[in-house]
Amino acid sequence: MKRLPLPATEKWKEGVWDIEPFEKDGVKLIFFAPKNRDYQTSHEEDEFYFIISGTGRIHIAENSYGFEPGDAFFVPRGVEHRFTEFTEDFSTWAVFF
Repeated sequence: MKRLPLPATEKWKEGVWDIEPFEKDGVKLIFFAPKNRDYQTSHEEDEFYFIISGTGRIHIAENSYGFEPGDAFFVPRGVEHRFTEFTEDFSTWAVFF
């Protein structure tokens, strides 16, 4: 997405690589397209990832999975997770609830 990254913040010094187009009643939809490295940490909500483009790996707790477009992953609240080895065109929808 050409609008990313958003300007850097104190927390995200390399810029912000997600956009939140929807939030209602505790459900958030986020478009996430990191570049080079995924800095995210665990979250206070459960979440689903729906891979849109690119390939790579997702690490959820002690497990690691390859991914490609069309794959989906559930991450329980409080569990460490991140994307690695992803291609330049990687993007995903994340649904927090």
